[in-house]
Amino acid sequence: MMATSDVLLRGRTITRRWGGLVAVDRVSIDLERGSVHAVIGTNGAGKSTLVNILSGEIAASAGQVELLGKDVTAWPQPRRARAGLGRSYQRSTIYPSFSVFENCRLAAQARTQRPWHWWQDAQRCSVSTAAAQAAARRAGLAGLLDRPAGLLSHGEKRQLEIAMCLATEPEVLLLDEPLAGMGAEETERMLALLADLRSGHAILLVEHDMDAVFRIADRITVMVNGAVIASDTPEAVRANPEVQAAYLGGADGGG
Repeated sequence: MMATSDVLLRGRTITRRWGGLVAVDRVSIDLERGSVHAVIGTNGAGKSTLVNILSGEIAASAGQVELLGKDVTAWPQPRRARAGLGRSYQRSTIYPSFSVFENCRLAAQARTQRPWHWWQDAQRCSVSTAAAQAAARRAGLAGLLDRPAGLLSHGEKRQLEIAMCLATEPEVLLLDEPLAGMGAEETERMLALLADLRSGHAILLVEHDMDAVFRIADRITVMVNGAVIASDTPEAVRANPEVQAAYLGGADGGG
């Protein structure tokens, strides 16, 4: 049983309805510091909708979200981000004409807004500069700070997206398909990064690469038609007959 202090993000009986469609059906989930919690499921399972609710981008129809022990159910996404929640997306959100450093610095500024320093050149802000450099270094991009983001390889762009998350100094990371489109070498690099980030964060990972999921995840939640059919260790999930029938033996897709 996890101590309350170990759980950094908690969802309780989260439900989202779109008219007559129930996209997320009473889903509960705990994200614990030091743990990678993967969410898997077939196309339309509700994974991305769940992440959008946890991040505050869409509202739940019912249920509750707690971040660092606070009820944030009614908080919008920017407020949750400033409170310690980082999010990456399926589609790239980088600024291709800006350098790696500038992308990270812009993300850091969003967390360290100082309106009373309106006269100060943002590029000279020591707080956001330090946060940007530290985030790029942590994500393995220290040698690419001056490179335009648009010239990075696909894997490096995904690393940059995580660096931009880290620049906001989050305690919780919601990562939506960070391995999508990667080759074997890039995948290994990203898995090493996630393993490194695990110790200081609670990580939710939505991913379709099952080999990677079972290698990196400490816990796996399986969704089908908006509902959870299993949530357990990788070993228990792999052996679950219902999961095998509904997902592991079938075709994969988005969601």
